[in-house]
Parts: sequence; C-alpha cells; structure tokens
Amino acid sequence: MLSLQNIQKASDRLSKVAHKTPIAYAPILSGLVNHNVYLKKENLQITGSFKLRGAFNKIATLMEEKKPTGVVAASAGNHAQGVAFSAKHFGIKATIFMPESTPLNKVQGVESYGAKVVLKGVNYDEAYSEALNYAKDNNIEFVHPFADDYVMAGQGSIALEIIEDIDNLDAIIVPVGGGGLISGIATAIKEINPNIKVYGVAAQGAPAMYESYKSGKVINTKKVRTIADGIAVKNTSEYTLNYISKLVDDMALVCDDEIASAILFLLEKQKLLVEGAGAVGVAALLHNKLDLKPNSNICVVLSGGNIDVTMLNLIIEKGLVKSYRKMKLVVTLVDKPGALEEFSRLMRDKQANIVQIGYDRTSTDLEFGDANVSVSLETKGKEHQDEIRAILKEYGYNFSEMH
Repeated sequence: MLSLQNIQKASDRLSKVAHKTPIAYAPILSGLVNHNVYLKKENLQITGSFKLRGAFNKIATLMEEKKPTGVVAASAGNHAQGVAFSAKHFGIKATIFMPESTPLNKVQGVESYGAKVVLKGVNYDEAYSEALNYAKDNNIEFVHPFADDYVMAGQGSIALEIIEDIDNLDAIIVPVGGGGLISGIATAIKEINPNIKVYGVAAQGAPAMYESYKSGKVINTKKVRTIADGIAVKNTSEYTLNYISKLVDDMALVCDDEIASAILFLLEKQKLLVEGAGAVGVAALLHNKLDLKPNSNICVVLSGGNIDVTMLNLIIEKGLVKSYRKMKLVVTLVDKPGALEEFSRLMRDKQANIVQIGYDRTSTDLEFGDANVSVSLETKGKEHQDEIRAILKEYGYNFSEMH
C-alpha cells in the first residue's frame, strides 16, 4: 500500500537524480484571487515534468528486486520521457507506446534518451492497450503511468518538498488525469497534516476521474478532447480512485478556454512556460472554481512544461484577440489604385499597426470592382478597437471581424 514511509523512501532514491524544483510566491496571482499563492515549478524538472519522479522510483525498485533488461510504458508524453530517462540511467532498454497525435516535441524528447517510440491509437487508452499486449507477448515489465504504488510514491515526493518550503499551508491544488500525482501527494499530506486541504482539477474535455469522484464509482468517458494532453485520460482507474475518494477534499473542472488563459497568464505574468495539464490549477484559481477560505496559503503544482510550440502559438494568438490586443478584419475596398493606401492611412492615423494583410479580388461573393482585404492589427485595448470600428463606419467601409 502507498504510505508516507514509502514516499520518503522514494524521495531518498530521487535525491540522486531529480531536481528539488523551486517554489515561488506569485504576487500578481495572489492579488487577483485574494489568496497567498505559491507555485511548485515541476515544469522545471528534468524531462520537463513531475512524471520523472514516479517512473524513476518504479524502475529503481525493479532494479533492486528483479533487474529487468527492459521496460515498456504507455504515455501521452511526460511519463514516456520519465521512463526513457530512467531506463537510460540504469542502462536498460525502453519501448514507449504513444498516441498518434502526440506532439512532435514529446516524441523527440523520448527518443533523445534512447528509447524506442511506437505510435499507436488515437488517444492514451488505445496506446495503453497496445503497450500491455506488447509487454505480455514479450515478457517485459510494464511501467504504469499512475496506477502503481511505487509510481505514486515517487509523485508524492513533491508533497514533502512543499511541506518543507511553505509554512502554515492551507491547501494544495493538483492536476488530475489518471490520478497518480494527486494520490501520492494526498497520501503524504494527510499523514503529515490532515488539516491541509487537497484539491484536484481536471479538464472538462477529459472528466472521467472528476465524474467518478463526484459519483463515488468508476465512470469512463467515450472520448477525450482537451488541450491538456497530459491529463487526457478516457478511463478511470479504480485503483487511484480509491485513494482519491478517501483523501481528496474536492475536485473541479476547467474548460480549454480557461486552461489557455492560464497558460498565457503564467507566460506573461510569471515568465513560466507551462503545458495545458500544468496550468489547470491556476485556471481553477483564476476562474474561482474551488471553495477556498479567504486569504488561504495555497500551493499550486505546475506539473509540466512540455507544450507543443504550435499549440503555444495558437494560444498566444487567441489570447491576444480575447484581450483586445489584436483585431482581425475583412474590409471591402473599391479595387482601384490608392484604395489600399487610403485604408492604410486611416489605420496609421488611429495608430493601429498592420501586422498581416491579404488582398482578394476574385472571390465569387464580391461585386465586380470590389476587393476584400483581410488584415490583422495590433491594438491597445477595447476602446482602441471601438475607435477603429467607428472610423471605418464613418468612411463608409463594409467590414466584418474574424475571431
């Protein structure tokens, strides 16, 4: 069984390889949510995620007991890198099954540690099934990403570091997918100080563990769809649900828009690059999803930072539009010399910087003699955008906005 003693042993094993990641007070976030918020930066862990802790502890234990020549794992990315790193450390082979949609940076991260990557299935659960069959057929040890006492003990070592660094802690907020991280943390916390609250946050597009926790029984979902790929788990583990039901005080859901806003907030205000799964705790705080007593001392676990750059670019672009710092328009001009110059002059006069422009005179929905200009503008807020709309109307332009 998972216990504080086993978590302490895991912490001792990990002291040889894992970073004791920093914990920092977040003054801007604290002011926004009226709590004293600290961020546990597991996005700065080796391999970019907390998953190294559980994978290393499991494989270290296997090496002490069985000395396997290789291991198999299934992962959407972070557990894969943890297993690959640990296998390389102990000089054994690792075969990792990953969903076909896994971001390239996570595949390359696994391969950089010398592991073999097999892309199978449209989500984690399908890759997991393939990995189990491969392990059974080849008689190789399977390293589960969460439903394993040694893996959970490794993840629980985070709690020991939090308790050591933060006095008078009231609550910890933890991302939840399969439930291994929060099971390990909650086990340690409740044995050390049962008065400290432990809250889980899941993605609305992958709600299996949340719904199972709320109903008190295993509930699986038919599909998952979320930008938080690290917690995109379709089926609930009864094993981790048992720990969560007993030890976790409450759980919340956040949607992709809320997760994206948290990623952008952390990047802009905290100078931290965090992936979707790592940002859900901050998203829950920013959008008031948890029932917390005022002025609580709270630690949020930023579980990972391995975000795909394509996804990051999309989040930034959408975030700029939502915060009125970018405006996208389609404006109809008379297709004659000087028309585009006149439009550009109006934008210059309103101090709207044109960062992208396209010119279309052939669309079938255009009148003869007209052209559509698609333009992206850098703007200075909602009032500035209202001024731009007003001047376009004043000069008789037909236009529409793209969102």
